[in-house]
Amino acid sequence: MTNLLVFREQLKKFYSKYELYLTPVFKFLLALMTLVMINNSIGYMSELKKFSVVFVLALMCSFLPMNFIVFAAAIVSLGHLYKFSMECALVALVVFLLLFILYFRFSSKDTIAVLFTPLCFILKIPYVMPIAMGLVGTPASAVSVASGAIIYYTVSYMTGNASVLNTFEEDGALEKFRYVIDGLLGNKAMYVTLAAFVATVIVVYFIRRLSVDYAWTIAMVTGALLDVLVMLFGDLMYNTNLSIAGLIVGSVVSVALAKALEFFVFNVDYSRTEYVQFEDDEYYYYVKAVPKNTVAAPQKRVKTIRVPEKAVREQKRDR
Repeated sequence: MTNLLVFREQLKKFYSKYELYLTPVFKFLLALMTLVMINNSIGYMSELKKFSVVFVLALMCSFLPMNFIVFAAAIVSLGHLYKFSMECALVALVVFLLLFILYFRFSSKDTIAVLFTPLCFILKIPYVMPIAMGLVGTPASAVSVASGAIIYYTVSYMTGNASVLNTFEEDGALEKFRYVIDGLLGNKAMYVTLAAFVATVIVVYFIRRLSVDYAWTIAMVTGALLDVLVMLFGDLMYNTNLSIAGLIVGSVVSVALAKALEFFVFNVDYSRTEYVQFEDDEYYYYVKAVPKNTVAAPQKRVKTIRVPEKAVREQKRDR
């Protein structure tokens, strides 16, 4: 455990020292990963899949605000969908605009949640996002997580029904619009997932703020169980074709990842908890103080050995 604490302190010290250079690098890698996954998942427009285009866009994102990554991802997604079907691109544009309005109104600082939620869906571990945002975010973070989930289900539905959409006649734009909109509005799996994610974010947030020992661990386990129960109940009610094995494994992995997040964000030692009581002219105060788990990172020391001049002269004389 001590070695892990030392590693954490060295990592924090390294990042604080080179933050000016590391932040653009992280933003570049995040944008690059996002664009590559979009190209692999949709990938209808070959021009957007070129390495030069992806590299330039990721490079631009590294020097611009984080929200520009969301904007670039939306533009690339719309470009691929337009190449596939103009009707799908228009429906996706309306969905994106509505989500952007909600996102910038309630949780404009949760860019990571909007980007990571679709990526976690692709990686088959989407349940980590509501738990993680409940731990480090606010109840408004539910909007960001829900936005990312809606984006995933919208694009996934369009690409998953590509063979059906291609059967429509060229002059059957209205029927294609109706088919896409009806499919999105009737996607019960999306509604169940949104309900589970929103409930998980809110429950995890309020539990982790309680002044009880191991509040974060209780919050993440409770959130994972709540997520599983809502998803299972939704599957029983609406027959969403849920993979129960994938749900359980994904929840276990999500709790493990949340514990790793806790180690870097909220690592405390409950065995050394102190209770303090004091007062002023108007109130009595009862304070519970829980110390953080910290350890001093070892410092490299260079010891200079000075040889006396007399010894140097004697060595020269001996030679």
